[in-house]
Amino acid sequence: MDERDLPFLSLIAAASMVMIPFAAILFVPGLFHWWLALIYLAVSGFVFLDRYVLMLHNTSHRLLFRPEMWWMNYYVPWVLGPFFGESPGAYAGHHLGMHHPENNLEEDLSTTMFYQRDRVLHFAHYFLSFFLTTLYRLPAYLWRKGRGRMGRETLFGEVLFLVWMVGLSYFNWRATLVVYVIPFVAVRFLMMAGNWGQHAFIDPARPENCYVNAITCINTRYNRRCFNDGYHIGHHLKANRPWTEMPGEFEANIATYAKERAIVFEGIDFFIVWLFLMLGRFDWLAKHYVSLDGKKRDEGEIIALLKSRLVPIHR
Repeated sequence: MDERDLPFLSLIAAASMVMIPFAAILFVPGLFHWWLALIYLAVSGFVFLDRYVLMLHNTSHRLLFRPEMWWMNYYVPWVLGPFFGESPGAYAGHHLGMHHPENNLEEDLSTTMFYQRDRVLHFAHYFLSFFLTTLYRLPAYLWRKGRGRMGRETLFGEVLFLVWMVGLSYFNWRATLVVYVIPFVAVRFLMMAGNWGQHAFIDPARPENCYVNAITCINTRYNRRCFNDGYHIGHHLKANRPWTEMPGEFEANIATYAKERAIVFEGIDFFIVWLFLMLGRFDWLAKHYVSLDGKKRDEGEIIALLKSRLVPIHR
């Protein structure tokens, strides 16, 4: 194990000791109460969820345990995953098997290219398309691309999780709703909102260029909690880059980022970027825009740049 990944072990231990027993209590006949369910959702959502998802992200790209302990690498996605709305195997299939190879271009099932990315209705179509069709479109894509094993694991994990939720609902529908269904819907919404923010600003002339089809967010609480996930351009440039090296890569290559006209925000994360876009608050986005070349730009110039990167792209 890479010693830089030791924080993942403490997170695994904490999530296992808190969330699994807490969930089990909700399923015990006579112990379910809605006030207890609200506490469960609060602990899950505000203490663990963001950190868990980004731990899953990192340990999908760079396996946490060495080959001789290969079976331990299934614990994060297959045991903890369902408690945080993640179908076992589906995250890796979507993110590693499809999103990174396609780089938000036409064959990426979660591409933002085709949408006007400051429109609420466009995002609603984007989310519903992902939510309602991933079950069959993602495995079909993986099989078509010769990634059959990943396709089988994705389909098996999705179906198993859905069957699991349906089966448990007959035993205790209220606990199933709180422990599995609400996180499942919420996490899929949040993942699409995050991806929308990460890939909202695309240069129509160079949509395949990682510097201008993704953004980077710096100096945020989100980065401190979520293993530097805000450095999304750097992540697409080298998908398996260790999370501890993300800030250094950005700082060492600011001149390149500036030359490529990359968009960087300071003090906000991808979800805030998504929210500002949905509200149409380009003035708020402009306040957080980072001028990488040091040139002073007025608000109107920044807003014009941002809006030019939001138009639908059809090649």
